[in-house]
Amino acid sequence: MSGRLSGKVAFVTGAARGQGRAHAQRLAAEGADIIAVDLCAPLPPTVPYDSATPDDLDETVRLVEGAGGKIFATAADTRDLAAMRAVVDEGVARFGRLDVIVANAGICIPEPWDTITPESFRAVIDTNVTGTWNTVMAGAQHIIDGGRGGSIVLISSASGVAMQPFMVHYTSSKHAVTGMARAFAAELGKHSIRVNSVAPGPVATPMGSGDMVGALTRAAETNGRLGGMNTPLLPEGIAMPEDIADAVCWLASDESRFVTAGSISVDLGSAQY
Repeated sequence: MSGRLSGKVAFVTGAARGQGRAHAQRLAAEGADIIAVDLCAPLPPTVPYDSATPDDLDETVRLVEGAGGKIFATAADTRDLAAMRAVVDEGVARFGRLDVIVANAGICIPEPWDTITPESFRAVIDTNVTGTWNTVMAGAQHIIDGGRGGSIVLISSASGVAMQPFMVHYTSSKHAVTGMARAFAAELGKHSIRVNSVAPGPVATPMGSGDMVGALTRAAETNGRLGGMNTPLLPEGIAMPEDIADAVCWLASDESRFVTAGSISVDLGSAQY
C-alpha cells in the first residue's frame, strides 16, 4: 500500500466484521491507526441475521495489527451518544488525534410495508440514523480541534439513492444518511472537513446470513411485480467488502481533497433504474 493515510487516526463503527472490518483493515494498511467499535451483542429481535461477537472484533484487531496499524477496539452501542463519546475520547487520548470518521454501523430488516411494527421501524431508525448522527457528534469536534481538517464518510446504501422494495424503514433511514452527509458537509466545510456518503449495493457480508435470504424471499412473494428492481447492471452481481473499502479509503485520503457533500455509488448499477 502507498501509506497515503500515514500518521492519521480513523474512527470506524460496526468494525467487527463485514464492511466495517474491511474499512478498518484497509485504512490501517494505508498507515492509519484505528479506533473501532461494534455492538457485539444481540441485535433487535426482528433482525433476521446473527449479531457480531466479541470474537469477531478480536479478529478485526488481529487483522488491523497484521496490516501494520495500531487499534483501540471496544464494544459500544452507536445508539448511545455518551458511550460513543467515551470511546472516541479514550481513543484520541491514546493516539493523540482524529482525522477520519467512518460511520458504518447499521441494520437491515426485509419486511412488507404492512408487517412493519413500530418496534421494528424504531430499531432501524435508531440504529441507522441516530447511530450515524451520534458517530459524527462523538468525533467531529476532535477533528476540528486538531486544526488539520479531515474526512467523514457516512455509509448509506443504494437504497439511499433510489429505494428498496419491502424495506420502508431501511430506505427511509438511508435517504436520511445521504442527506445528513450533505448537511454536515455544509457546516463543517469551514473547518476543512469533508463529509460524503458511500452508497453500496449488494455486498457479500454476514448481513446476508441467518434467515436474511428467507426474509427477502418471503417479502418479495407479496408483490412479484417488484422482483426485478435493484438488479445489478454488472455481471458480477455482488461486491465484496473490500470494494466498498476502496471508495472509503479514497474519500479518507487527500486524493479526494475537493470532494465533499457527495454521494458515491458503489452498487454495480443497482440503483440506476
